[in-house]
Amino acid sequence: MCGRFILVQKLETIEKRFQVTATGIDHKACYNIGPGMNSLVVTNDNRRILQHFRFGLTPHWATKNMLLINARTEGDKNTENDINYHGSKDIINKPAFRKAIRSQRCLVIADAFIEGSTEKGLTDAHLVFLRNKVRPFAFAGIWDIWKNPETGEITKGFAIITTVANSLMQQIPHHRSPVILEPWQESVWLNSDTPLSDITAMLKPYSSDKMNAYKIGPEIKKLQNNYAELLNPIGNNLIDESEVQIKESLYRQGFGGKSRN
Repeated sequence: MCGRFILVQKLETIEKRFQVTATGIDHKACYNIGPGMNSLVVTNDNRRILQHFRFGLTPHWATKNMLLINARTEGDKNTENDINYHGSKDIINKPAFRKAIRSQRCLVIADAFIEGSTEKGLTDAHLVFLRNKVRPFAFAGIWDIWKNPETGEITKGFAIITTVANSLMQQIPHHRSPVILEPWQESVWLNSDTPLSDITAMLKPYSSDKMNAYKIGPEIKKLQNNYAELLNPIGNNLIDESEVQIKESLYRQGFGGKSRN
């Protein structure tokens, strides 16, 4: 599951990276984006505009508000989260996602994400980032619009698609990986004419060779906590990168916090 992520880049940097324009968006650095909070997305129907959507999708047909933050690539299959699963991408048949995966896709913009271990959750949290300061990047997302039948209020929400754990996530250990798109895949993902078979072919774990992670403190568990020191490293990177120091500080990772001795 991917339930927390961060986005601290300046709006101008995001606009340039994704070739989009932000109009009327109040964007502030957030070190702890979680369910129910708004964050930046680029949707397939407005590919040149940055928008704020809620992290948590409610299907358009739902009779009550929901908060679906993740959508499993395998749908109801692979309940054991077998990392060697090569079966059907059953997300295309899930009632909550089958329309969205076909026609309502989005890029969920992030600098890194936070994952806890399978047994201890965010008590044993790790910050997961892309190597070589590759940020921001995009999760593969889907979106939907829900109208409250009682109040008429409109909610625009998104979910991050997940797949089986890559080797880095297994080290945490965690049983899932969010789907991260390569830059060249982003326009294909947003193209409404892309065949569904090409879309499902993208739903694979991101290469562990391009990622790393380190442990952070349990203060990240509280959604109201939002400050750079949440991301201070505790211990070494999970993968020893020969070209960088083993104990690379948060400052050197470019997130703006102070290293902990």
